[in-house]
Amino acid sequence: MFNLIDLTLNKQQRSKNAASCREKGIILPTYEQMKDPTKIPDKYKNELKNVGLWDIHPRNLFRISWKNEPVAKGGGFGKANYVVLPPELTGCKARIIALVGKYFPTGAHKVGASYSCLAPRLITGQFDVDKEKVVWPSTGNYCRGGAYVAALLSCESIAILPEGMSKERFEWLKKVAGEIIATPGCESNVKEIFDKCWELRNTRTNIQIYNQFEEFGNPLWHYEVTGSVAEEILAEETKAGRTFRGAILSSGSAGTLGMAYRLKEKFPGSKLAVAEALQCSTLLDNGFGDHRIEGIGDKHVPWIHDVKNTDMVIAVDDEVPVRMLRLFNEKKGQESLKKYGISDDLANKLNLLGISGMGNVTAAIKFAKYYELTEKDVVITICTDSMELYGSRLEELRQERGEYKEANAERDMQMIQDIGRDSMQELSYYDKKRVHNLKYYTWVEQQQRDVKELNAQWYDWNNYWTQIPTLGKKVDELIKEFNAEIGL
Repeated sequence: MFNLIDLTLNKQQRSKNAASCREKGIILPTYEQMKDPTKIPDKYKNELKNVGLWDIHPRNLFRISWKNEPVAKGGGFGKANYVVLPPELTGCKARIIALVGKYFPTGAHKVGASYSCLAPRLITGQFDVDKEKVVWPSTGNYCRGGAYVAALLSCESIAILPEGMSKERFEWLKKVAGEIIATPGCESNVKEIFDKCWELRNTRTNIQIYNQFEEFGNPLWHYEVTGSVAEEILAEETKAGRTFRGAILSSGSAGTLGMAYRLKEKFPGSKLAVAEALQCSTLLDNGFGDHRIEGIGDKHVPWIHDVKNTDMVIAVDDEVPVRMLRLFNEKKGQESLKKYGISDDLANKLNLLGISGMGNVTAAIKFAKYYELTEKDVVITICTDSMELYGSRLEELRQERGEYKEANAERDMQMIQDIGRDSMQELSYYDKKRVHNLKYYTWVEQQQRDVKELNAQWYDWNNYWTQIPTLGKKVDELIKEFNAEIGL
C-alpha cells in the first residue's frame, strides 16, 4: 500500500529540531486545537493578546484556525468566520454559506495547508529546521502562507509564483521570504512552476520542495480542520430544517476538496462539485488557456485530487467574478446592492470575498440552479482570501474600463441574477476516469510519479484514499510527543 504521508521517524534529527524550537520558544498546534481553539492552553491565548494577526510571532501558529476573532491585533477565538448569501443577491433560492479566509494570518487559509505539509517533516526529523530551506511552489497564497509559517518556525524559504499575480502578493513576500522566484505567465501557468522546481532540485542543495499539488498534508488539513468547522455550521443548518446538498470548491491545488470528502461521509447523498475557469476548462473539456481568477491554477489535475469522489465539474467565466469585484467594492455598486434588498451589514461584508471566492460563489449559484434547490436547501463554499489582496486589481479595472456608474452596477446585478446552467457536467464513471487519466501526463511523464500509484488511486480506492481520515490522529500524537520533547 502507498503511504500518503511518510511518518518514518529520524529520532536524532527530531531531537535536534525540538532543541531548536525550545531555544526559539516555538510550540506546535495540533489539528484538534486548530479546529477547536478552546483546547489551546490559556497561557498561549494570553500571549496572543499582545500579538497582531499578521505578526511574525511563533504563537500565531495557534491562529491557524477558522475561528479567529475578526480583529487585527490581540484577538481571541469564537465561532467560525463565514457569510450567508441570500436569494436577493444570488438569484437562487438555496442558502449559500461561504467560509471566510480573511482572518487567518496572511489573510488567507493557505497557512493551514502549508503548516500541514511542513509539520510532519519537522516532527519526524525528516526536515532539518536549522540547515534546510523550504521551497513553496504556488499560484499565490500557498507560497505566502508557506513563507509565513516557515518564518514562525525560524527556517528559511523560497517562494515560487507566476509573475502575473497581484502586486500585493509580491510586496508582502519581500518582507517574509528569503528568496522570491517569479515564473512566466499567470494563474494557469502551473507547469512553469514545476519546471522551476526541477531546476532547483538539480542546482541547489539543502532544500525541500513542498508542492501543494501533490502534498497530502494539504487535503488532510482541510479534512481535519475546514471539514470539522463546516460540519459544525451545517449541523446548525440541518437543525433548522434545511438539507445540505453539496460543497462547491475550486480545483486549484485540490486541497480544499478535503473538506468535501469529510462532508460526504457525514452527510450521505451530498455532492462535491469542482469549479474551474471556463477560459482554461481542463476538467470539463481537457482545455487550456489563460484566466483571471487568481489563486486557481489549471492545465493539469492535481495528484491529490480524488477524482472518483467528485460528482460534478462547473466552469466559471472569469468575467463574472471580475465584474462582481467592482459591484461589491465600488460606491455605486454598494448603492445598487441595497436597492435590490441587500442589507447594509451584508453589503459591507462582501469585501470578504476575494476573486477566487467570487468564482466559487458563482459556481455555487450554478450548482443550486442546476439541481433546482429550494429555500430548504443549503450549499457551502470557501473564500480563500479577501479584497485586501486585490486593491491593485480594482484600480487596474478603473483604468481599463473607466468610472463605475449606476448603469454598470445595474447590469452587474442582473448578470448575477442571470447566472445559468451552462458549462457544467455531472460526472459518470467514465467521465471521472477521463479526468483521472489526465494525471498521467503531468505526474508520471513530467514529475516522475509511479504509474502503479496512479492506478492505485483509481483501482484500489478503498485502501488509498481512505487513509486520509486516519492520518490526523497519527500526526497529532507525533506533535504532542514533539512538544513534550521541546519541554516548554
